[in-house]
Amino acid sequence: PSLSSTSAHNSHQARVGLMILITEDVWGAQFEGLRALDEVCYEPDLWNQREAMKEKLRNATVLVVRNRTKVDAELIAASPNLKLICRAGVGLDNIDLSAADAREIAVSAALGVNAISVAEHTLGLALALARNIITHDLQTESGKWIRTPGMELRGKTWGMLGFGATAQCTATLLQGFGVNKIAYDPYAKFSDSQLQSFGVELVSLDSVIEKSDIISVHLPHTPATKNLLNAAEFSRMKKGVLIVSVGRGEVIDETDLIAALKSGHLGGAALDVRASEPPTIGELELFENVILTPHIAGITHESQSAILELLAADIMSSYTGAELRGAVGKIRSIS
Repeated sequence: PSLSSTSAHNSHQARVGLMILITEDVWGAQFEGLRALDEVCYEPDLWNQREAMKEKLRNATVLVVRNRTKVDAELIAASPNLKLICRAGVGLDNIDLSAADAREIAVSAALGVNAISVAEHTLGLALALARNIITHDLQTESGKWIRTPGMELRGKTWGMLGFGATAQCTATLLQGFGVNKIAYDPYAKFSDSQLQSFGVELVSLDSVIEKSDIISVHLPHTPATKNLLNAAEFSRMKKGVLIVSVGRGEVIDETDLIAALKSGHLGGAALDVRASEPPTIGELELFENVILTPHIAGITHESQSAILELLAADIMSSYTGAELRGAVGKIRSIS
């Protein structure tokens, strides 16, 4: 059900008849104070009703989304009063940042806020793959007692594709596991001392592909990363390599991944993100050495609380002219 509340007209409020529109499941105690500012329209399923959403956006000043609302140039053009777009998460592939900048609409995102959550999930998936935890659980619950050996992480090479906030947290968590850590990120700029603190060596893409026993994928979806991991790359990986994907699903060609799993060249894969979400059930769901989770790596009670706190603060700042904490576009504050 929708939650809609019209604000009282007090001395703090200089504008009248404006709206904070929330089109996905973004709500918590941190947002309760927003109802004292303007009308709040909370419709968590509106992201899937394009025309109705465009109609609501005619009066909206603030738009709050997760990753399902496609905030493209058309939607921005249909929002004449929009001043701020808030993204409850870190990916920006569903927001046309250039179109927002052109309209001088600020965009706030919780970059790095859920990095620890993603890193812990990454490590959990890798351990589950390495020790066949899911398979052993299912077998034991069905009355079987099958003790097949797993793989230790100690002494292995862990390669990271992308070395942003989530990969950095993953590297930190891995410091007690005795793994050799390498990473590929053409945009990363770190001093030698910073890399030493993470215990990571920045290397080429080829080195990560060819030398790693475990590869974790932390990359966004861009034209350069789409299907970056494909048949050619899988064939150059070590036999038995484990792949953990927590960036964006489009980075992996899933058809080629299935072929590499069928051939036995890959040791297993754990995917928190998919090329299409939610995905259509297919062959990936049939592999015992594949673990699938529904894009939840960054979703913990702690991370969601921190994200809501940041976004609520930035919405408040849009009324006072203060600089936005999560600003990612060219607009850093709203006058």
